[in-house]
Amino acid sequence: MDFNSILIGSEDAPALVEYYTKVLGAPTFSDGTYTAWQLGSGFVTVGPHSEVKGKNAAPGRLIWNIESKDVKGDFERLKAAGATVITAPYEYEGQPGSSIATFADPDGNYFQLLSPMEM
Repeated sequence: MDFNSILIGSEDAPALVEYYTKVLGAPTFSDGTYTAWQLGSGFVTVGPHSEVKGKNAAPGRLIWNIESKDVKGDFERLKAAGATVITAPYEYEGQPGSSIATFADPDGNYFQLLSPMEM
């Protein structure tokens, strides 16, 4: 198996498309209903979903991650582009030299930048 994508459903997909375009740049794909950005070999897709209403009541339930070799630099770039900061970069426990930062989108969904992890 190979991970393909994550779909972020929203009652206000156009607001998320506007947000992620500011933060991630021009989308890779858009058909007027669904919009996607390719990050590495996977995609982050935004679109409407009939079962989603309002803001995310539990944003920590599902957090998607973007691996970065320069978390601090990318953090500053995303912050300057309008990303909503939840947590500035910090070193995660037991991983000296690592870095992780958390952001939220307009629906309250969390995503993070994190240092590459060796398996």
